[in-house]
Amino acid sequence: MAKAELFQKDIPKSERVFYYESEEDDPIKIDEQEQKVEVGLPEGYEFIPKHWWVRLYSSALFRIFWIFGQWYEKGYWQAKFYGREKLKKARGKGYVMYANHTNPFHDVFGPAMAADRRIFTIISPVNLKIPGIGKFLPMIGGLPLGKTKEEKKAFNEAVDKRLKQKKVLVVYPEAHVWPYYTGVRKFPAGDRSFKYAVRNNLPVFTMTTTYHKRKDKKRGELPRMDIYVDGPFYPDPKLTEEENRAILAQKAYDSMVKYSKKNSYEYFEYKKKSGKKEAK
Repeated sequence: MAKAELFQKDIPKSERVFYYESEEDDPIKIDEQEQKVEVGLPEGYEFIPKHWWVRLYSSALFRIFWIFGQWYEKGYWQAKFYGREKLKKARGKGYVMYANHTNPFHDVFGPAMAADRRIFTIISPVNLKIPGIGKFLPMIGGLPLGKTKEEKKAFNEAVDKRLKQKKVLVVYPEAHVWPYYTGVRKFPAGDRSFKYAVRNNLPVFTMTTTYHKRKDKKRGELPRMDIYVDGPFYPDPKLTEEENRAILAQKAYDSMVKYSKKNSYEYFEYKKKSGKKEAK
């Protein structure tokens, strides 16, 4: 299986087939993942920079990132965004956006184009090792999950602070990237990632990327994108956190499934291996 390079150019149809045993299979790995290296955070890692000049640099870098993202999304992927007006219902408060995970490059830029303000995205620590862009991810809003008790505490405090600052938290509940996948996979962590919205009493939105044939052939058979924003879905203060997590997770999943049906082009084919039971 090719690495993330398969997103850079059109590839032969014979190489666009993925055989899987479980929806939790991970076809796209960087070197550290392939070597099964446990990647942690640097010692003394700051989830929220303390120095003003680091915050200023981060803000400037995000602006450059956003400007480049406009060209990348609309130029390279011919992306069209629908439903962004729904975000107006969350004015004056932060919110959490859940998205399907089908393209590692678009998944970096897409939410920033879909959202109406600065985003902060939950990422795996291994992403900090991606050549080139890895070291810049925290500067443009990447929030790596902590491993130790202290790191987890600092991570959760950072998430809550960003949401209190009325920013956007982006979550990919499917966990692994499946290239150009046109369905929606079950969330491996269940409803646990919905605790951020529940404990802060904030709305949930979804962002669903769909694939379609291009009218031109400048990029071969590579698809173009339509992206749909949906919501808001609110926690119910009368329910427990556990109940709210379950309900919000189901609403987000149903929303993504609904918009995934708008896919009209299957660029990458997925086949379940025979004789294997899919993990639930």
